[in-house]
Amino acid sequence: MVEDLPAFKYHPDPVRTGAVVRSSTACACCSRARGYIYVAGVYAVEELDERLCPWCIADGSAASKFGASFSDDWSLRKAALPPEVVEEVTRRTPGYEAWQSEAWLNHCNDACAYHGDASEADVANASEATRLAWQQEYGLTAAEWDDVTAGYVPRGPRAFYKFVCRHCAAVLLGWDCD
Repeated sequence: MVEDLPAFKYHPDPVRTGAVVRSSTACACCSRARGYIYVAGVYAVEELDERLCPWCIADGSAASKFGASFSDDWSLRKAALPPEVVEEVTRRTPGYEAWQSEAWLNHCNDACAYHGDASEADVANASEATRLAWQQEYGLTAAEWDDVTAGYVPRGPRAFYKFVCRHCAAVLLGWDCD
C-alpha cells in the first residue's frame, strides 16, 4: 500500500530530489512497507541505507531508535540557528547526497528549504544576490564564480545545490566538487 508522504518543511519534495523513492521495502524502524523508502545518506551505528521510511524520519522515531541523523549539523550550528531547527533538519528531515559532506544553507535565522541539484538555468541565471552570497559563503571571487560555473551540468563533477529561504525566498546555492 502506498501512503501519502509526510510533509518536510526543509525538504519539500524528497521524491523529486531523489532522496525518497517508491519501494516495497519494509522499514527497519516500523517494519511497514508503505510504498516509499529513503535512499540518501544516514549517519548511524547500524547500517540503515535504503531501509528507513519517510514517516519514521518525519516523526523522529528513526533518529530515536537508531541514533540516526540525516545531514551534518556543522553548518547549522556554525550559523547559530536555534537548536530546534538543527534538530529538525538533522534528525527529522531527509538529507541529500553530496560529493563531500553536505552543508545545509541558512538565511533569515532559519534553515533553508532544499530543492535538489540546481539546474543549468539556476546557475547561469543566478541573481547578483545569489552570486554574492555564494562568494561570501565560500570565500571566492566573482572571477572564480565564472570559472566554477562554466560548463556546469547537474550531477557532474562540480555540484550546485539549490536552497530557498523559507521567509524571503532568497535562492542560495551550495557548492561541492568531486
